[in-house]
Amino acid sequence: MSQKVCALLLLILVVLIPVLTWLFLPGLPSLGQAPDLYSGGTTYPASPLKWERQVMGGEPAGLPLITNVQIVDLDGDGKNEVLACDSAQNLLSVFRPDEKGNWKEEVLLKDLAAPGHATVVDIDQDGDQDIIISILGNLVPDDRVIGRVELYERQGDKYIKHIILNDVRRVADVQPGDFDGDGDLDLAVGVFGYNRGGVLWLENRGDLKFRDHELLNAPGTIHVPVADYDGDGDLDIAAIVTQDEEELWAFENLGEGKFQKRRLWFTVNLDLGGAGLVKADLDQDGDQDLILPAGDNLEDLDAYPQPYHGCYWFENKGNWEFQLQRISDLGGTYAADVADLDDDGDLDVVLVSMTNDWYDPQTASVVWLENDGKQNFKTWQIASDPIHLVTVAAGDLNGDGKDDLVAGALNMRKPYQRIGRVAAWLNRGKEVQP
Repeated sequence: MSQKVCALLLLILVVLIPVLTWLFLPGLPSLGQAPDLYSGGTTYPASPLKWERQVMGGEPAGLPLITNVQIVDLDGDGKNEVLACDSAQNLLSVFRPDEKGNWKEEVLLKDLAAPGHATVVDIDQDGDQDIIISILGNLVPDDRVIGRVELYERQGDKYIKHIILNDVRRVADVQPGDFDGDGDLDLAVGVFGYNRGGVLWLENRGDLKFRDHELLNAPGTIHVPVADYDGDGDLDIAAIVTQDEEELWAFENLGEGKFQKRRLWFTVNLDLGGAGLVKADLDQDGDQDLILPAGDNLEDLDAYPQPYHGCYWFENKGNWEFQLQRISDLGGTYAADVADLDDDGDLDVVLVSMTNDWYDPQTASVVWLENDGKQNFKTWQIASDPIHLVTVAAGDLNGDGKDDLVAGALNMRKPYQRIGRVAAWLNRGKEVQP
C-alpha cells in the first residue's frame, strides 16, 4: 500500500472517529430503548396532584448552597422536621412549623466545613438520635486530605462532637448498618475526593471508636445505600462511582466483616453524570432495587441538559443481577426519592433538576413519575421555581398522611434567577371534580 493511500486512510480515521463518537456516545447508556432526544430543556404536563409551595426560613439571601435535605422526626415527638446542610454558611439547620404554619429555622450545628450529608441515627444505642456529618471540606473540586466524618453525640439538649474518621479526602455520604453481626452499628462511607476517593466501612469498636476498612479505591463515590440486596439476611452496601468512570458497585456481605466486591454496571459514556443513588423496592416484589438520577455536568463551564440525562431504575432480578431501565429524561436530573405520592398503593418517584434550560421559565425543576402499578411511569411537572435543585426528600410534613416534598438549591451556575434555598411542596391530593 502506497504512502499516499496510508496517509489518506489515516486522515479519514482522524476525522471519522471523533464524529462517530459524538453521534453515538450519548445513546449508549440506553441501548435498545431509543431514548427521546430533545434540544433545550424539558417541560411536562402540570401535575394532577395539587401542590402548595412553602418557603422555609424566609426568602433566601445571596446564593444559597444547600447540599442535603431530609425529612426526619429528630426529637421523637411523632412530628417530622426538615434537616438541611448549608455549605454556604457551613451549618446544619432544622426547620419546624410554628402555630401559624410558618417554617422557622434553628441552627443545630455550626462550623461544619462544607457539610455534604447528615445521617440521623442512634449510633450509641442510648435511646436518642445522634447526627453524623459527611464533611467535604470544600464544595468545589479538591484532592487534598480535607474530608472527615464527624459524629455529634446527643446528650440532653446538646451535641458533643467526635471526629471518627480523619485524614481522608472529601466525604460525601455515611450510612449505618451492623455489617459484622456483633450487635452494634458500623458505618459505610463514600469518599468522593476528586482524583482519589473510595468506599470504606468503619468497624464500631465501642466507646465511639471506629476502625476503617477499604472496600474500593476509586474517585467520585456519591452515595452508599445499605440494604440486604441479595436476601440472605445480612446488610450489603451499594455505591455509585462517577468520577473517572460511571459505575455501580455492590459489596456483598460475607459475614464477620468480610465483603465481596461486585461491579453491577458501567457505561462507556463517561459524561452520563450520575448524581446519586437511592435504594427502594420500586416494584414491591420483596427485594431492594436502585434508583440512579443522572444529570451532573457541573464540571462544564456552561452546564446544560443532555439527551442521556434522566432517571435510571436498576431492577433487582436476584443473584446480583440488576436490569437497567430508563424511566425519565428530565434534563439535569440531580436527585431522586421514592414515595406513594398519589395514595394508590404503588411507589412513585420524585426528581429535581440542577441544570435544565433555566433561560426558559417553563422548564421543570421538580417532577414526579406516576407509577401505573406495572412500573410504567408518566412524568408530571410540579414546579419550575426555584431552580438549581440538587437534593429532595419525600415525607409527611403536616401530619395529614400524605407524602409531601422538600428540596434544596445549590446556586453555583448562571442564570442567577428564581433563587431558592429550602422549599417545601405540601401534597393537597387530586382536585375533586364537581
